[in-house]
Amino acid sequence: MNLSKDETGKTRLMIRIASHRGGTLEYGDSTPRGFAATAAMPLEEVEFDVHPTADGAIIVHHDPTLEGTTDRMGAIAALTLAEVKAATIHYSAGGHPLTLIELCALYASSRVDFRCEIKPGADGLAYPGFVPKVIDLLARHGLLERTTFSSFLLASLDDLAAATDRPRLWLVSPPVLKQVGVHGVIELCRAHGVPEIGVHIDTADATLAATVQAAGIDFGCWAAHTPAQIDKALALGVKVFTTDRPTLAIARRIAFRQKEITA
Repeated sequence: MNLSKDETGKTRLMIRIASHRGGTLEYGDSTPRGFAATAAMPLEEVEFDVHPTADGAIIVHHDPTLEGTTDRMGAIAALTLAEVKAATIHYSAGGHPLTLIELCALYASSRVDFRCEIKPGADGLAYPGFVPKVIDLLARHGLLERTTFSSFLLASLDDLAAATDRPRLWLVSPPVLKQVGVHGVIELCRAHGVPEIGVHIDTADATLAATVQAAGIDFGCWAAHTPAQIDKALALGVKVFTTDRPTLAIARRIAFRQKEITA
């Protein structure tokens, strides 16, 4: 449980904010300026995704391919670092994809922690042998102890469990939640030793949160971008929520905490 003292000195629940891809709706998708801006914000985490290049670098980028958010094409895993760095990200003020090394340098002196999502390749499968390389790089640059890992793939969470004792969370997609059900999700968490889940904010409600938390599993949300979605996450008392609009989320959390104090 995340606790902090409010302006009256009373200890209260602190709901953590994670700037999704460095604040996509405010700064563009996974852009240098978005990650730099997030590093200076009064929030707790920056969320990002990683992929390998053909020559062994690790790139911070949401999609496994470039065409969705840049002016270039191709699967990152099939391209060299130089080819990926030649891409310009849309709506980024001319920014190029960052390497994980560059992201570590941006956050070396920041109080904001990492939320690193291990993404699959263009084929939907986990990159073979990728997780230990990510962990090694983060450790060498002093950021591993400030990193929580996430994935939609239980196989990647298993790889993480074998390589590190850092926190892991399972991103449960709406189709998986519908097909497996909350009790199935809980059983899978227990089978894979996963201590935390995140669900899409639109699938979250008080009953789901209470059921998951009663099972001893931490509960969070992703895709809280609108004022209503952010307020919903705050009202549910989730552990953490990711948002494409971090400055809006910060303002909504301040207002929410002021209401708690005066209540």
